[in-house]
Amino acid sequence: MTKPKALILGGCTVWPILYMFLFIGTMFSQVIMMDFGGKPAAGEIPTVMKIIFPLHFLTMFWIFVLVAVYIRHIFKTEVVPQDKKALWAVVIFCGNMIAMPVYWYLYIWKKLDN
Repeated sequence: MTKPKALILGGCTVWPILYMFLFIGTMFSQVIMMDFGGKPAAGEIPTVMKIIFPLHFLTMFWIFVLVAVYIRHIFKTEVVPQDKKALWAVVIFCGNMIAMPVYWYLYIWKKLDN
């Protein structure tokens, strides 16, 4: 993998983590706003919700795509030792948001320097 492709994949891998903090912050701010009288009119959906929920579903879809990309990379590359491929596939599938950046650093980024 080339360095620009690795950087793009790394950025795409970090997005779900950044989005998690954005989502939590947005939900928290909405609760705080409701406590201070910022309630929307009856039946009206707040503008921030119109933005955050489609973004939420796109991020969930993006995680599925990343899981597929990483599992494909695991089994197509010779960088990952043969006895660790199945383990990494399970770890990526089950602990995706945490495991993908670790895998990216260990088996994609560090291997570019060699």
